[in-house]
Amino acid sequence: MAATKRAIPEQYQITEEIHQKTYLVNGALRKWEGSTTPVISTISSTEEYAPTTLGSVPDMGEPEAMDALNAALAAYDKGQGLWPTMKVKDRVECMETFVRKMEQKREEVVKLLMWEIGKSKPDSYKEFDRTVEYIYDTIEDYKKLDRDCAKFEKHDGVYAHIRRGPLGVVLCLGPYNYPLNETFALLIPAIIMGNTTIFKPAKHGVLLITPLLEAFQSSFPKGVVNILFGRGRAVAAPIMKTGKVDVLALIGNSVSANALQEQHPKSNRLRLVLGLEAKNPAIVLPDAELDLTINECISGTLSFNGQRCTALKVVYVHDEVKDEFLKRFAEKVDGLKFGNPWDDGVNLTPLPEPDKPAYIQELLDDALAKGAKIINKKGGKHFDNYIWPAVLYPVTKDMRVYQEEQFGPIIPVLSFKEIEEPLDDMAESNYGQQVSLFGKDVYTLSPLIDSLANLVCRVNLNSSCQRGPDVYPFTGRKDSAQSTLSVHDALRSFSIRTFVAFKDNDLNTQTVEQLMEAKVSNFLSTDYIL
Repeated sequence: MAATKRAIPEQYQITEEIHQKTYLVNGALRKWEGSTTPVISTISSTEEYAPTTLGSVPDMGEPEAMDALNAALAAYDKGQGLWPTMKVKDRVECMETFVRKMEQKREEVVKLLMWEIGKSKPDSYKEFDRTVEYIYDTIEDYKKLDRDCAKFEKHDGVYAHIRRGPLGVVLCLGPYNYPLNETFALLIPAIIMGNTTIFKPAKHGVLLITPLLEAFQSSFPKGVVNILFGRGRAVAAPIMKTGKVDVLALIGNSVSANALQEQHPKSNRLRLVLGLEAKNPAIVLPDAELDLTINECISGTLSFNGQRCTALKVVYVHDEVKDEFLKRFAEKVDGLKFGNPWDDGVNLTPLPEPDKPAYIQELLDDALAKGAKIINKKGGKHFDNYIWPAVLYPVTKDMRVYQEEQFGPIIPVLSFKEIEEPLDDMAESNYGQQVSLFGKDVYTLSPLIDSLANLVCRVNLNSSCQRGPDVYPFTGRKDSAQSTLSVHDALRSFSIRTFVAFKDNDLNTQTVEQLMEAKVSNFLSTDYIL
């Protein structure tokens, strides 16, 4: 699909390419004069289809990676740095300064979200606004955490003042499908807890960081946030090889996560905060309300073209309702609107990865060769930058589309007679993030919920899988995740409990009272932040 310049609303037209020539290290926006990588959008801005060049970003390597690492290490300064020892109140003020500056860049970031990754206009605005809300919620939760720690405990004649302290240097790598929200869900709690950070944006969705560079630079002390550009193997790998990174925070795939972990020479030192693959199933029971179920399965399988770790990537339908479900579901898929992100009412948008349609076609060819059929009429139809979602049935376990996390517009459907069939498949799966369960009978649902809660980390009842609201835990079992990301949990994932303890005697009582009166320790404090 191609759009003419006239069809693109004026405020979303690309009138000038963005050539990112600066990067943030040690509190300075340094000028880049080395090689660059073009940033190409699969969305056309001309009547005859052609990808659009949006600009370019630095192609950095080991020297820049080491500079960023050294800046983060110096800012942490073995735990003695300004940032890790700063009062909570002051760290909060820095974060509030940042988010206020970020809010001023809403239109610029949203425009780039649409062009870089093809996210629809409503979803792009939603991602930005949700990220801002996440930051404010994190600030409030951090204040509450600090208030809860503003006290002394006593047990067996020993007093303790317990707080949460930073871990050190965090290497943060975000995903292309939520390049703002999920990246910041790692970066923001890591920063506010007193860690120093090195951040590399994803391959797609990289230019949208450009409008925020100055906000990072001017809101935090030098070396707290360092932002690099380039390939992970050229930038992240050298950093990991030093063994000086304390936390690897990554949302992406396990191949990348495993490769980076293996580079670190001190595995026991390295904490992992990972959001990885998932193959979330929908299970449609015989008594499912089909109107609701089909709408939720459409949303679950095809929101952002299925390019979400929380997407429904396999659908199990009971034999009794299989035929009606497939007929109505296929019609609904073919009735979706395809267009550019700014088009009104668009459901399906161009795929940001140029090679994704060919990959989806490979999965289709493999499934068709092994006995599956395309149920919907438009399934597999190619556009310049898209392939129409294909509803595949019957899918078997030897098909690639069953085994792989497709991360795109293709929907494998299996039927079942006994509920043990999907349950056994889930138990054998390498993944365990979420499930969507559709049905009404409480005596059927009750034992299923009890079992599913032990196979995944979120059971969605008559609802599609999703991450939010961000105050709820977001994690997974097996190969799907390590650590938990939510406003509450992320603060704990990027910190550790640490405390000052002393025996109850006259010397210690007098010393601690003097410490409290002098108010010279930022850690040993009972100040209450409102």
